[in-house]
Amino acid sequence: MKKCLLLGNGGRESVIAENIAKGYELYSVLPYENPSIVEAVENSGGKYIVGSPFDKKLVEEFIKKEGIEVCVISSDNLLQDGLIDLAKSLGLKVFGPTSKGSKIEWSKTYALDIVNELEPKMIIKNYNVETVEELKNVIENYEDENFVIKPEGLTGGKGVKVGGIHFVSKQEGYEYAKSCLDESGKVIIQDKVEGREFTVMCLTDGKNIVPMPITFDYPYRYEEDKGPGTGGMGCMSYPNGLLPFLTKEDVEECANLMKKTIHYLNKDSLEFTGVLYGGFFKTKDGIKFIEFNARFGDPEAINVLNALETPFIDVLENIANGTLSTDNCKFSSKYTFTVYIVSKDYAVRSNKEATVFKLNTKAIKEQGLKIYFANAKEVGDDTYTSVSNSRLFAVSTVGEDFEEIRKKVYDAIEENVDKVLDYRKDIGQIYVH
Repeated sequence: MKKCLLLGNGGRESVIAENIAKGYELYSVLPYENPSIVEAVENSGGKYIVGSPFDKKLVEEFIKKEGIEVCVISSDNLLQDGLIDLAKSLGLKVFGPTSKGSKIEWSKTYALDIVNELEPKMIIKNYNVETVEELKNVIENYEDENFVIKPEGLTGGKGVKVGGIHFVSKQEGYEYAKSCLDESGKVIIQDKVEGREFTVMCLTDGKNIVPMPITFDYPYRYEEDKGPGTGGMGCMSYPNGLLPFLTKEDVEECANLMKKTIHYLNKDSLEFTGVLYGGFFKTKDGIKFIEFNARFGDPEAINVLNALETPFIDVLENIANGTLSTDNCKFSSKYTFTVYIVSKDYAVRSNKEATVFKLNTKAIKEQGLKIYFANAKEVGDDTYTSVSNSRLFAVSTVGEDFEEIRKKVYDAIEENVDKVLDYRKDIGQIYVH
């Protein structure tokens, strides 16, 4: 049995761990004992150590000592930091881009330049600002706060701010944009457009792509898409792989751009395998590009991997061999539904004190639902604690009837999740912005 190293510790990694453990021995370097990943490691007969996955010396020693053959990384910061480069240098088969390949996520201006070259009609009017004077001039040209501010680098899904939602005046927008400019030397100001946001994720071996079921994410903290941006409060997908407002032609247009992008990134050497994530808007003027990520989304990974019929280890093998295709990577025709549970302070205010909470995992699992832990660890029987200010765990399922599975998840949360925690109660509704 092959030995596979997974780095990363969120809910996304929890579902990846579950799938790797079905056919490989799973190994991991964890900053804390994520219950879902620990369980998957132990079920597979693998091994984990507690330490920093950014510690390249530690990771290299672990790989060599355990004789690990495959490496999977789907975490933005780890990819940017070159952990896939390290694995490749040690001769491992990899799932995930090099640091150079993942630049498409950690540099928004780089991604925009590529899309502008490949499909300029999909670009929303934007300004790449590098000085305070430029920033003043750009914002002065807007009549009101009808613009979007995007930091240049990684922000964990929390950095983009939309006028009228996250700031309510040009001056407030200017102050936030200036803080981004001060931090990285660049900030993007973009026209605000109306439409429906959606995600297209494609698996790729560096040459071929396989689009996964289209997911609808809930990136705002509160019901009706209000409040600050988050890493995602929930997610759903439909049996036909589409969403009610999308056509196959819409998805093909996005997938075509993504395939061209993969070829662009790999034109000189194989820098990108794994998952290319594309964020898009469907508007009255057609499909518009929002952003690229160089890995699975979270919680989107939970939905698509629970819809994956082909064993994930077979997908890994086909990616490593350059033989990925729609014939050897199949998804089920079912609804998927995921809700994230968070502390009440999540994305609203910083809380230095850990949140201790009760959770009846056994009762939830007995109902056929799955739990994927993210930023939490077990401290006693049915007792857990947060390890950061981020999301704590997700509850997810798949099924034939959407309203049935939606009710099942929400009933289980209501009955078995500690009232000190919080979650959005409107996952499943589709909002227009």
